Amino acid sequence: MLDDIPELDSLDRLLDAAEALSGLDLRSVAEGPAENLADTRAAQPLLYLTDWAWGVTLLESGVEPAAVAGHSLGELAALAVAGVFSPEAGLELVVERSKLMSAAAVARPGTMAAVLGMDRASVEGAIAEVPDIWVANDNAPGQVVISGTPEGAEQASALLLEAGARRVVALPVSGAFHSPLMTLAGEQFADLLLGAEFDNANFPVYQNTNPTGETRGDVIRDRLISQITSPVRWTETMHALAEGGPIALIECGPGNVLAGLAKRIDGVTAASVESQSLESIVEEATH
Repeated sequence: MLDDIPELDSLDRLLDAAEALSGLDLRSVAEGPAENLADTRAAQPLLYLTDWAWGVTLLESGVEPAAVAGHSLGELAALAVAGVFSPEAGLELVVERSKLMSAAAVARPGTMAAVLGMDRASVEGAIAEVPDIWVANDNAPGQVVISGTPEGAEQASALLLEAGARRVVALPVSGAFHSPLMTLAGEQFADLLLGAEFDNANFPVYQNTNPTGETRGDVIRDRLISQITSPVRWTETMHALAEGGPIALIECGPGNVLAGLAKRIDGVTAASVESQSLESIVEEATH
């Protein structure tokens, strides 16, 4: 992962800070097998720095976004790119977020699974009577993620397949993120957010809990407070971004999953920094 991060003067310093704050050898984690990233304490700061570095690189290359959005942890990177807080302040929040979520996952073990071939309403209907299971991510038409206890996920998976899901795929995560099982982490993170300084954004931010464009720092903070326990409303975010007409999205960070999901939305074209050269992305975005 680190090999893909753009070379920025501040990046080594931020990586040093991330290792000091997390107490983890993040460079070794990034160079090791992908299974290392199942530990959210390592994955979150590494993903944050990767997303932020690519976003800043695009800004410095002349790409001026009409708006930004981030999926789950990516929302904090988007806020740093938009100038809501410094990358250093964002990193401190991310590391604390990762520790709180990891502790909550130990206290209340859980899991997540991707449901393929069903929309959110159908998934919610199928699992309505199953205890301790919730919709966590509405990623795109035909891809929804559920989150909850292992027992709830097992029962829900069987019901979803009976209801017409094409597949239900267990995800390699360490907890039931974006669900009420994260309530303690959400409450503790809220206390941190209330003590942090949030500036107005340089361009509109579409957030997971309320996918409408917002630039006011105090409103952005209020929306972020409930993010850890609330669903990621990504399909709504894509539709909201495309309301004004066709849009081109650029995915910053490792992989191209979000770019692929975005292409399922009418009026949206998408590219990722991992699958397309930076030069070609800048050329398309600035002409």
